[in-house]
Amino acid sequence: MSRTATVLLVEDDPGDALMIEEALLDREQGHALCRVADGMDALEWLRTNPRPDLVILDLNMPRMDGREVLSAMKADERWRSIPVVVLTTSAAPEDVRRSYDLHANAFVTKPVELESFLAAVRGIDEFFLSLVTLPRP
Repeated sequence: MSRTATVLLVEDDPGDALMIEEALLDREQGHALCRVADGMDALEWLRTNPRPDLVILDLNMPRMDGREVLSAMKADERWRSIPVVVLTTSAAPEDVRRSYDLHANAFVTKPVELESFLAAVRGIDEFFLSLVTLPRP
């Protein structure tokens, strides 16, 4: 059973952000999507807004990267249980290992081909926002 959810997208690439937004909104689940372009803005958003149901996090961003955001989120008891999906261009084994060491809930390498990219985002939506039971604040 799907439900309406709030998703915080932390993505500095406007093109990738647009494709992610289209893939999530295309499923017509009524999700609220909030986007910030770097890690510092992500932490500020978390401090000043209601808790999101899911964070989709890029790794490589200016000012504060995704690893630092993930570390800060999982160290803070207010945000620790928010599922975080790392969605990045990297497929480097050290990025995968480090993300899971920092307690990412999933690591997805951005597919290059458009339809595969959209399918990956829809898969994240289907799993985290429709299938699993998420913690409530």
